[in-house]
Amino acid sequence: MKKIHIRIYPMLLALLLCALCCAPAFAADSGGSGVAGVVESTWKDAAGQIKTVVNNVVFPALDMILAIAFFGKVGLAYFDYKKHGQFEWAGPVILFACLVFVLTAPLYIWTIVGL
Repeated sequence: MKKIHIRIYPMLLALLLCALCCAPAFAADSGGSGVAGVVESTWKDAAGQIKTVVNNVVFPALDMILAIAFFGKVGLAYFDYKKHGQFEWAGPVILFACLVFVLTAPLYIWTIVGL
């Protein structure tokens, strides 16, 4: 019974300290904007920067990865064709479709997102 108390007392002490040190934080609704208004204004300010970064960094990186994977898969499919006499189209076609999708994504993705 004494061993149980030895384990419970430190946990109760830690719980009591947490309860004493915690202070509730409430969002004040001054002026009608509140937290939602702050988040919306921050999003409006950052949306242009996010769009620029995604267009100039994310999409080109995805394009490069998919292009390398596509040409690698075409090469492997060719070597399999030389070895077995049958060309496997599924892998290269899927990678090519993904590459075309990502290459054209900046043209329409921002209208879908709403920017």
